[in-house]
Amino acid sequence: MIEVQDIRLDPESRRAWHGEEEVVLSRKEFDLVLALMERAGTIVTRDELMREVWHTNFWTSSKTIDVHLGWVRRKLGDDSRHPRLITTIRGQGLRFETEGHTL
Repeated sequence: MIEVQDIRLDPESRRAWHGEEEVVLSRKEFDLVLALMERAGTIVTRDELMREVWHTNFWTSSKTIDVHLGWVRRKLGDDSRHPRLITTIRGQGLRFETEGHTL
């Protein structure tokens, strides 16, 4: 079980919870959150995410990560304008925050 802030992931059963409520994530959404939560507090580059989540070295679309990230943020209750879970570090990548805060 991986737990960061009030998000829990069980990689074995591929289940996710926000607090006590289970959140249904698609396979790619789960893999994206897992890749970020496994390295919570550190920046994960978009290239790393494309390799780990989409298993490709090339970009299928410049918006692939952004679209999936939008779905994940909605499901986890994270406001993209004032994120407390997943922050975008411009020009570097994404970071799953270990403590809730806003930019």
